[in-house]
Formats: sequence, structure tokens, C-alpha cells
Amino acid sequence: MIAIYPGSFDPITLGHLDLIKRSSTLFEKVIVAVLRNPSKQPLFSVEERVNQIRECTKEIPNVEVDSFQGLTVEYARKKKARVLLRGLRVMSDFEHELQMAHINKTLESSIETVFLATNTELSFISSSVVKEIAKFGGNIDHLVPPNIAREIYNKLGKKG
Repeated sequence: MIAIYPGSFDPITLGHLDLIKRSSTLFEKVIVAVLRNPSKQPLFSVEERVNQIRECTKEIPNVEVDSFQGLTVEYARKKKARVLLRGLRVMSDFEHELQMAHINKTLESSIETVFLATNTELSFISSSVVKEIAKFGGNIDHLVPPNIAREIYNKLGKKG
């Protein structure tokens, strides 16, 4: 069975990677799908994020990295995926993600959403928090892979 893990991944964090690794043991194939969202101003381009994720997941044979624009369920249908993966960190994530799961179900009834709870020690990490800390020169080495930390510091003109 194919699962899609959609998101902006700007940047990919250790929390994202944990979910990718764990889900790769549950599904035949996991497609990490970077959303092209024209209404957001990301730190990294879609191409940069795809390359970052590929580098971070190169040791996981059943993980594929791609990008898409538009509705996630349309992309999932195109890829013949039956599952959308979503990570849950805190209760507010659940409320938002449950609403999206219900909406997606109305758009495509054959696609299920599977929620995976993050590991407790990673539950406080979000891409936006990582960027905020890095903007002010804080240490993000414990939040993202080393290569991603270097790229963030370089992009922001900060020393890591």
C-alpha cells in the first residue's frame, strides 16, 4: 500500500524524519510530497526542500520524494495512494488534522488519513520554531539534521 506524507517541510525536522522512518515500516511505499503553496513565503524553494529530504532519507529504500501543487487527494489519486499520513504533536494539531481528514474524505472517499503521534521527545519541534530560533542566532542542531542546520544558517547568514 502506498502512503503520501504531504507537507511544506520548510525545513524538514527531526520530527518529520521520525515519522518518515516509522511509517516506512508500515507501508510498502511512502511518498514524501512537498506542497507548492504560492500563498506562503518559504525559506527554501520547493526544489531545495525536495533535495534536502532526498538527502535525509536516502538510506530508506521505500521512501520517494516528490512535489505537487493543488489538492492533496488529487495528488494521492494520481499516485494510486490509499493513505494520507499526518503527524500529531499536540491537541491543537489533532483538531486541525481531523477537520482536514473529514474534508479530504468528502473529496475522495477511498483515501484514508492515518495519524501518527510524534515521539514525546520530538513533540515540541516545528519548522516555524526552527526558523525563528535560527533567525535570532540560536542553536538548532538538536532540532534538524546537521546538513539542514548548515543550510538554514547559510540561508539566514548566521553562524551555526
